[in-house]
Amino acid sequence: MNPNFILLAIPFFLLGMLFEFIWGRFKGTNFYNFEDTLTNLNIGIGSQAFNTLLKVLLPTLYAFIYEHFAFFHLGTSIWSFLLCLVAYDFTFYWAHRWGHEMNIFWGAHIVHHQSQEYNLSVALRQSWFHTALGFVIFLPLPLLGFDPLIFAGAAAFATLYQFWIHTRHIKSIGIFEWVFNSPSHHRVHHGVNDKYLDKNYAAVFILWDRMFGTFCKEEEEPDYGITTPLNSFNPVWANLHFYEDLKEGYKKLGSFKDKFYLTFRGPAYLGTLIGQKGSSTATPEKFRTRVPLNMQLYVTFQFFVLLFALVSYMSHFKELSLFYQLAFFVLIALTTLNCGGIMENKSWVMPVEIIRFAAFLALYNSCYFFHYRQYIGYTIAGSILLTMGCITWMLLNRRFGNKEMTA
Repeated sequence: MNPNFILLAIPFFLLGMLFEFIWGRFKGTNFYNFEDTLTNLNIGIGSQAFNTLLKVLLPTLYAFIYEHFAFFHLGTSIWSFLLCLVAYDFTFYWAHRWGHEMNIFWGAHIVHHQSQEYNLSVALRQSWFHTALGFVIFLPLPLLGFDPLIFAGAAAFATLYQFWIHTRHIKSIGIFEWVFNSPSHHRVHHGVNDKYLDKNYAAVFILWDRMFGTFCKEEEEPDYGITTPLNSFNPVWANLHFYEDLKEGYKKLGSFKDKFYLTFRGPAYLGTLIGQKGSSTATPEKFRTRVPLNMQLYVTFQFFVLLFALVSYMSHFKELSLFYQLAFFVLIALTTLNCGGIMENKSWVMPVEIIRFAAFLALYNSCYFFHYRQYIGYTIAGSILLTMGCITWMLLNRRFGNKEMTA
């Protein structure tokens, strides 16, 4: 997936979510929860930042295979794009299916399924590591002669297509659903009901599910999430928690052979091994916390700062040294971590916030000093004002209570 396409699409994502929210309020059906939505968006920001780190390695690998090992070159035309879209979507089906059937891949893909809500923000809740793990599955495509630009376009189209199907407001679109993926089909995919588990893997064409026996028609409204709920708004933990479960599973097994096989076995087996409950017909209780309005305003402000940081990071990535490329990703991840901590009323939030802003001041201003020195006066003044304002707000509004569960 080429991050530049996603960069251009960000305004449309936000407008789509705003329209869905307003439409839901108008219809009397609000499917958005503040903490869940902000977590989805912060996870999406972290995902794009991490993918930006990979933007040199993965496209370079694809181009190398295309230039040196392709059986033939199909060129760049509308026909090669359409053919690549079909080939990409077929490959995506199997990559997505293996993402549910093998622990090593599910550990990354699970992030997309953790939300107990279903709305357009869930489409942006993407794993930070899934592209790195799953990209190898797409490497036959350069062998088949698909130009890197055509591949990037097909991947972007399939990715952007999947945004609109993450909604509960569109019930059915008739005969279209025989061939193409739809909101109804994809709601099934996100369901934790027994009959909906591991169904409807398609990105664009639902035909693959119909062909390979993984199609399921939506009947009643699904319950959303994962069979063992995450119960956290921490984006960093959301990306790592399954691997902690996998580590616990390794400890239960004696031989290296069994441990190796566990890596490629399914998550249901791992759940049984470590004593986790499976799916249930009962509607799962939704994880909630009580976040004061002042802290909601604070983390919302931090989201827009993060969004600005992401756009800047993606736009100027090639101009940065490796140190700043890595350091700014860590700073973005730390910001998402602390926003999650605020929404979970964690006691460690204030010291981490001070560390975060100290790192921000050092990294931001030193980067401008070495790369864009003509702006250093503005960055020093702006960053100090931002830091003082945020720390002051936090000090004046330290009302962290115990988290509460409400249905």
